[in-house]
Amino acid sequence: MLCGEEVRIIPPGAWRQSWQNLLNNGQVGAFMEIVLHPDDYEVFLDLDPTNDEVGELINDAATRAGESLGKSSGPAPSSRRTRRR
Repeated sequence: MLCGEEVRIIPPGAWRQSWQNLLNNGQVGAFMEIVLHPDDYEVFLDLDPTNDEVGELINDAATRAGESLGKSSGPAPSSRRTRRR
């Protein structure tokens, strides 16, 4: 959902690194033109969403796809205890 409008977006796990680079470099319009359905890109342009609203759309897309866009939790700690001297 973008500003209350249903839009079709490619799931984040299928994004190319070059697409992600566009987003990371602030080229939100170019990024959205790639990841949104062509009809929905027109909706995006008409809505002129804020950065927060774009972030909500991306997080919603990740949640729907069962993916996390946050930082990795890192490796699990070892279950083997260190021997004390």
